[in-house]
Amino acid sequence: MSNRATNLLVPIISVILGLLVGAVIMLVSGYNPLEGYAALWNGIFGDLYTIGETIRQITPYLLAGLAVAFAFRSGLFNIGVEGQLIVGWFAAAYVGVAVELPKIIHLPLAILAAAAAGALWGFVPGLLKAKFHVHEVIVTIMMNYIALHVSNALIRTVSDGGDRTGNIFASASLRSDFLEELTDFSRLHYGIIIALAMVGVMWFILEKTTLGFELKAVGFNQNASKYAGMNVNKNIILAMVISGAFAGLAGAMEALGTFEYVSSKGGFTGIGFDGIAVALLGLNTPLGVVFGATLFGSLKYGALNMPNAAGIPIEIVEIVIAVIIFFVASGYIIRLLLLRAAAKKKEAK
Repeated sequence: MSNRATNLLVPIISVILGLLVGAVIMLVSGYNPLEGYAALWNGIFGDLYTIGETIRQITPYLLAGLAVAFAFRSGLFNIGVEGQLIVGWFAAAYVGVAVELPKIIHLPLAILAAAAAGALWGFVPGLLKAKFHVHEVIVTIMMNYIALHVSNALIRTVSDGGDRTGNIFASASLRSDFLEELTDFSRLHYGIIIALAMVGVMWFILEKTTLGFELKAVGFNQNASKYAGMNVNKNIILAMVISGAFAGLAGAMEALGTFEYVSSKGGFTGIGFDGIAVALLGLNTPLGVVFGATLFGSLKYGALNMPNAAGIPIEIVEIVIAVIIFFVASGYIIRLLLLRAAAKKKEAK
C-alpha cells in the first residue's frame, strides 16, 4: 500500500470507527443512532445560521490550538492557555468599554491588549522555566487559577460590584453585518479572518525565520543549541510569550466578537484545555490545527442539537463526541495496523 493511500485511509477509517462505536453506545443506552447523528449533522450544517455559528465556535479553538502547538514545537507544554485566554478576554473587553475611539484605532488596540495580556501571562512561567528551571506545567496550571480569580475581582471592580462589564463600544467590535446577513444573522464575526491569519503567522515564524529555527532547535535539544551559540533562556521565554499571545487573541474573539462583554466566571471556559486536544489532533502543525479545530468546534456546536432534536441526554452526547475524537486521535494505531496488513499481504505473495 502506498504512503499516499495510507494517509488517505487513516482519517477515513478513524472517523468511521468513531461513528460506529458512538452508534453502539447510543443503541445500548436505548437511543436511535440514526436520529442522533442526523441531529448532529443538522446542528453543524442544517442551515446558514448553524453553519455560521459552527464557524464562530471554531474561531477560539483555532487560536487556542495554535497557542498549545507553538509551545509544543518549542519543546514546552503550555497548559496555561486557559488562563491566558481569560486575561486576554478581560483585557480586550476592558479596552472596549473604557474608552471610545475611532474604529481604526480602537479595534486594533483592544486586540493588541488581549495579545499583550496573554503574552504577559505566558512570560511568567517562561521566565521561571528559563531562570530557575521550574517546570512550566506546574506554573501554568497555577496561573490558570490566578487568572480566573484575578479577572473576576477586576470585573467586579470595573463594574462597581456587578458580575459583568457593559457592552463594548461598536468601535471595538468584531461584528460584521455582512457575515451576519450571509449566515441568517448568526454571531459569525471577523475574528475567523484574524484566526486564519495567525495560522499563517505561526507557519512563517517557525518555518521562515531565524527565530523559528532557534525555537525548534531549543525544543529538540537545549544543550546542543547552547553549544551552537543560541540563547536558550531567551528562546524559552519568547516561546511562552508568543504562545500566550495566541491564547490572549482567543480571548479577544469572545470579548470583541461573540459576547461583546466579559462576565465573572464560576469556572473555566474549557476552550484552553480543549486547545491541547486540538493541537495534538493537528500534530502541532499550523495546517493540522485548522483541521483539528474544525473537527472539535463542529462536534462541540453540533452536539448541542442532539438533546433537543433526538432526545439524547447530554451525558451520552459527551461520551459519543469523546469517542469520535478518541478514534481520530488514534490514527497512529490505525496506520500501524494498515502497514502491518500490507506487509503480511506482500509476504503472502
